[in-house]
Amino acid sequence: MGETEEKSPAGVKYFRLSEIEQQNTFKSTWIIIHHKVYDVTKFLEEHPGGEEVLREQAGGDATESFEDVGHSSDAREMSVAMVIGELDDRHKIATPQVSECVGCSPVLCFSYSWWTNWLIPVLAAAFVTLMYRICISE
Repeated sequence: MGETEEKSPAGVKYFRLSEIEQQNTFKSTWIIIHHKVYDVTKFLEEHPGGEEVLREQAGGDATESFEDVGHSSDAREMSVAMVIGELDDRHKIATPQVSECVGCSPVLCFSYSWWTNWLIPVLAAAFVTLMYRICISE
C-alpha cells in the first residue's frame, strides 16, 4: 500500500481517495461502497453480473450502482470478506443533491414529485379506458 495509508488504533485501515483511484487495474481492483473500501480483484471472474460491471466502478464510489441493483442479503454478506478498509477523505466524494429543482424549496419539489407520481398513471389509465370503450362501441 502507499504512503497515504493510515491505521486507526482500532485496527481499521484508512485510504485516501487518490490511492483508491489508482487501484483500477486487472492486478488490483478496489471500489468504495458506503465509505468502505473493497478489494474485488479475486471476485472479478465470479461476479454474476460480469467482470465489466466491477471494472466500470473500479477506483471509485460504487454505492449508487450497488444499491440500484438491489443485491441480496447473501451478496451483502459475501462483500464483508472483501473489505480492506475505509475511505479517509469522505468529503471528497460528490453526494447527490436532495433537491434538483431550481428556484423552489425542497417542500415544493417534493409536492411536485408526489402529484406527478399519481397524475401520470391516472391519465394513462383514463386514456386506455377511453380507447377501450371506443373500440368496443364499434
